[in-house]
Amino acid sequence: MGKTYERIDGRLRTFIEAQPLFFTATAPLAGDGTVNLSPKGLKGSFVILDELTVAYLDFAGSTAETVAHLRENGRITLMWCAFEGPPNIVRVHGRGEPVFRDDPRFPELLARFPDIDATAHGLRAIIVVRAELVRDSCGYSVPFMSYDGDRDLHARRFAREDDASLSAYFEKKDHIATSLDGLPGLPLPLPPSTV
Repeated sequence: MGKTYERIDGRLRTFIEAQPLFFTATAPLAGDGTVNLSPKGLKGSFVILDELTVAYLDFAGSTAETVAHLRENGRITLMWCAFEGPPNIVRVHGRGEPVFRDDPRFPELLARFPDIDATAHGLRAIIVVRAELVRDSCGYSVPFMSYDGDRDLHARRFAREDDASLSAYFEKKDHIATSLDGLPGLPLPLPPSTV
C-alpha cells in the first residue's frame, strides 16, 4: 500500500509532474491556530528543482496563510492525487520558505518556471520546499475526474496590476500582511518586480 522514498525521482517524479493540481497544508505552532489547506494549479507554476527540493509560484490571493506559517515554523506538506489513470496519492512532508521578490535568489529561481507568464498573476513569492519525508499511498477512494484546462480568470484579474496597484490591493486585504492568527504574512509594500 504505502511506501517511503528517499528522493523524488523516476516514476514518482513523472507522476508529480503530470498532475495539474496539488494541495498545500500548513499550520502555526499555536495549538488553537488556523490550519490552512490550499489547492494549487496553473500549468508551469510548479517545478522539481532536484531530488529533494520543489518549488511553486505564490500568486496573488485573498490571504497569505502559507507564507505566514512558513515564516513562523517552515512546516509544509504537499499532496498530489491521481484523478486519472492508476490510483495514487503522493505526499511531500518538508520544510519550506517563501523567497520574496527582493531576495537575491529570486531571479534565478524564477528562471526555472519558463512555461508560465508570472507577470499575469500577481506573483508575490516563490515557495521552496525541501523534502524530509516522501510517501505515497493507494488512493483507492479518490474519484476519477477529468482535467479540462486551467481557468483564465486569475490571469485576467491580475494582469492589469502593476507593482504599485498590486501592493495597494494587498494592503486593503485583512489577511495578507498578517495571517488569520496574527502572524506576519507578506511583507508590504511589495518590492519592485524583477520580471
